[in-house]
Amino acid sequence: MRNIKKRWFLFVAAFVLVAAAGIHMGVKAEEDENRVIADRVYIGDVSVAGMTEEEATAAVEDYIESLQDTAITLKAGENSIEVTAKDLGVTWGNPELAEKAVNLGRTGNPIARYKEKKDLEKGDKVFVLSYAIDESKTAALLKEHAKELDQEAQDNGLTRENGQFTFVKGHEGIKVNAEKSIEQIASHMQNQWDGKAASIELSAKLVEPRGSEEELAEVKDLLGGYSTNFSSSSAGRAKNVRNGASKINGSIIYPGEEFSVHDAVVPFNAENGYELAGSYENGTTVETYGGGICQVSTTLYNAVIRAELEITERSAHSMIVSYVEPSMDAAISGEYKDLKFKNSTKYPVYIEGYTDGGIIHFNVYGKETRDANREVEFVSETTGETDPGVKYVADGTLQIGTISTQQSAHIGKKAKLWKVVKVNGKEESREVFNTSNYQASPKIVRVGTASDSQDAINAVMAAIGTQDEATIQAAAAANCTAARDAAAAQQAAEAAAAAAAAQPAEPAQPEQPSQPEEDGNKDDKKDSDNKKDDKQDNTKEEKNNQESND
Repeated sequence: MRNIKKRWFLFVAAFVLVAAAGIHMGVKAEEDENRVIADRVYIGDVSVAGMTEEEATAAVEDYIESLQDTAITLKAGENSIEVTAKDLGVTWGNPELAEKAVNLGRTGNPIARYKEKKDLEKGDKVFVLSYAIDESKTAALLKEHAKELDQEAQDNGLTRENGQFTFVKGHEGIKVNAEKSIEQIASHMQNQWDGKAASIELSAKLVEPRGSEEELAEVKDLLGGYSTNFSSSSAGRAKNVRNGASKINGSIIYPGEEFSVHDAVVPFNAENGYELAGSYENGTTVETYGGGICQVSTTLYNAVIRAELEITERSAHSMIVSYVEPSMDAAISGEYKDLKFKNSTKYPVYIEGYTDGGIIHFNVYGKETRDANREVEFVSETTGETDPGVKYVADGTLQIGTISTQQSAHIGKKAKLWKVVKVNGKEESREVFNTSNYQASPKIVRVGTASDSQDAINAVMAAIGTQDEATIQAAAAANCTAARDAAAAQQAAEAAAAAAAAQPAEPAQPEQPSQPEEDGNKDDKKDSDNKKDDKQDNTKEEKNNQESND
């Protein structure tokens, strides 16, 4: 009996415990679903009291969205740019705070929970809000503004006046380290930013100017020079030659450095000092800004090869030029034809470029290390020629029969440039330095076809179709004469018409009133009429004689 009671007691106790546990779990589940953050709790400046975790998250994200236009100044030395939090891709850096706020006073051991609740009775609980940035977006931003943040070093330089070099001191530059700067921005936004305007110093290093005074003092020897004549150039072309020379003058090229003529003289526009002048394009001569710049690059090319610097890029013109021998030219055209050379010496070199009247000069100075008894010369050899011929084209803007030359002929040529080295005046070596091909371009002659006569136009067009000079000239001459005769006849007809229009009109004769016939004097009437007719005839004869005499 006693055992039965004991078992019954254990059963009831177990049932009570299970029921209590179930009730507890149900209550806890309901609390988890509906639990809200305690009063006096903040995430940063945002009060999240009474909010669920989701509501708190939304509230903080709305707050961060309101900060997106806040100004952030990024500084590199004396340079700076102003961006916004949005530009940096600023977001919430510690979103787990919403869950922590909900759990405040609800998790941990009873003593810890009790303490957290008591602390809230005494004062506010503020979770520190931190921010994160989008590093890829920030990297793109720094790259975009690199020219504003970086400061290029001004190399120490030289000027040459009256045959003497003068040292010119440069200044340091600043170069931003993008990778380290992104780390600094991220750290500041995470640990220091309070949502207000801020200034962040970027990671940057000083860039020392190149060329010490001692190093540049070695630049004093003439390594190579060359001159060409542009005195026959148009005013625009001459200005372009002078402008191009001035932009290259004073350039210092350090050992191993490559120099691009194109980069030194562009852009080709009026703002950069250039005018319209002739240049080659698709086998013809056209007007472009900077026309004539190729004479600048060609003259420099010949000075550089005599200084024996390394040519890394050179292109011949499409057609032959007149100011140097074949294979001695160096064309500049857009970004696909450039003259580039490298300072292959151990010392800096200085480029002097200037014009004197109609002559352009380039000199290359450096430290001479070549033997004094050694000399270099360059010899042009033409290895083939192509007759350009003549091309006749119709021109409806010229009077029929008129013949006008639009473009002179350019002979097609193949050429090579020999580099000849002599020691003590004796040839020691001869090697091909470059080869060049120049396309032939015909003489272009325009033949006028403007006429009122379709037959004349057809005759001249047929002659042009033969491309035979004698046939075209004969047709042009014949139709030109016919056109002149027709024009003369037209002018005569127009003059006669004008003269006739200028004569006064003959006055009309007044009509004589009729007399009634009377039976009694018919014969007398007839006699009277005859006399009247005689009188009128005499009057007309006198009138005709007067007009003739006038």
